[in-house]
Amino acid sequence: MSLFTHRAYWRWSAGVQAARLPGTMAPLAFTLLTTATTGSYRLGGVLMSVYVATEMVCAVPVGRLLDRVGPARGLTALLLLTAVGYAVLALAADAPAPVLVALVLLPGIAGGALSGGFRTLLADTVDDELLPRAISVDAMLMEGVLIGGPALVALLDLAGTLVPLAVMAAACLAAALLVPRRPGEPGRAESGDDVPAPRLRTYLPWLCCAFTVGLLLSTIEVAPLPLVQRLGAPAATAPVVIAVLSGASIAGSALYAWRGKTGDPRLFLAGFVAGGLTLAADFGWPGLLASVAVIGACTGPLVATTSVNLQRVLPKNHRSAGFSLSFTVQAAGFGLGSLAVGVLPLWVTPLFGVFAAAIAGGMLVRKPARAIGTCQ
Repeated sequence: MSLFTHRAYWRWSAGVQAARLPGTMAPLAFTLLTTATTGSYRLGGVLMSVYVATEMVCAVPVGRLLDRVGPARGLTALLLLTAVGYAVLALAADAPAPVLVALVLLPGIAGGALSGGFRTLLADTVDDELLPRAISVDAMLMEGVLIGGPALVALLDLAGTLVPLAVMAAACLAAALLVPRRPGEPGRAESGDDVPAPRLRTYLPWLCCAFTVGLLLSTIEVAPLPLVQRLGAPAATAPVVIAVLSGASIAGSALYAWRGKTGDPRLFLAGFVAGGLTLAADFGWPGLLASVAVIGACTGPLVATTSVNLQRVLPKNHRSAGFSLSFTVQAAGFGLGSLAVGVLPLWVTPLFGVFAAAIAGGMLVRKPARAIGTCQ
């Protein structure tokens, strides 16, 4: 079956994009909310920090819970709890700061494992032959959600400060309705399958790949302004860097989806190394745009290849926890890269991503070709 006529996939895709949308809206929505109620954006930053930290801490434990009760059943409950969390936060907008910080814990706890749960359901939605293409198409759609979320908040804020939070709750409810009701594989509690979790060394290379993606991307996404200022360009040119990165990422994912094969992650890691070294070397505008384009073009394929291979080593009754761990590791890489941009010289920060990519590639050199999907 062609992916573009695969109704189950597009239902899954609509659900996962709806579940992702509140997370992309949250930074600006929290900031606008606290600015309107307290006159300062700082509380919004605190809320977002607590929200993200809670997601990261709870992602794996909640993912394990999804594996026990079944991802479809568990996702529905988590999405409903997340929607309640956003709704309560909107209703308590005028509460003291400690209350708001406490209330943001609920959507953070419930939302931490949503990505891992949906990724687990994808394995039951499409067969192995369509999986690389399905992940690549999803990566392209996610770029649209990442860009559209903040823009939607800015538009909705014109109707009222609480409207973005209401729409975030509605998006979670819509995602809950779109969760597949009859997944191909039930959870451990439903199937009786109790395969032990794989050893960390089995999937450590793929976690390292996920970490590398977050670490190197943050160097660009957090620092477009200093990157152009380093060239003596005005601040107005900073969006050009993000536009090139997003465009290259979409193009790379589209080409990967067109090929429909898993590919060799070492090739994409080599692209990260080359792009990161060029970015650090400061070869002017040509070097900046070329490095950003190479990194962007390799991002989607590397994410897809990592996801496909991670699925191969994770038992079905541990996939939600495993994918949640992968997303958390990638987020940790992004956070550390963002911190490096803030405290280190600009030319140094891409080298951390280069180093991580080289380590991941070194781990994969020992693996046979069939273990990393090059035989497909």
